Amino acid sequence: MTRLKAHPGIGPEVRGLALVARDDFSARYDLDRVQGVFSRQSHALFGQSYVGRILVLNTAKGGVASAWMLRDMVERGLAPAGLLFNRVNPILAQGAVFANLPLMDRFEGDVTDLIASGDEIVLDPAGGIVTILRRVAEGG
Repeated sequence: MTRLKAHPGIGPEVRGLALVARDDFSARYDLDRVQGVFSRQSHALFGQSYVGRILVLNTAKGGVASAWMLRDMVERGLAPAGLLFNRVNPILAQGAVFANLPLMDRFEGDVTDLIASGDEIVLDPAGGIVTILRRVAEGG
């Protein structure tokens, strides 16, 4: 079990499988919010489902549309379980609060290197801790 320290985040504690890429993130331009998959062909996660996964990405991009889009995805049951970034912008943080979606950033290292796709993790936003329960490299 490994613990990663971050800046205290927002939202409830959540446990799930990580989906990781070094790419940036825009709810508006990167996602097919009807199908629940990454839809921008140049995104490293193109074609993969984000639903119920904890997304681990470099930074957030986009404007106010991303904020209401997060809430809409939660309301329709087509949202990620949580969001981890190296850095997040205030607009996406506001959207995560609006959607009651766990979000954390500012880790002690590049979070896209510290967590791998398929790792089982727990986000404790209030405590600023991510716990890696099971690493995909340990045999799934």
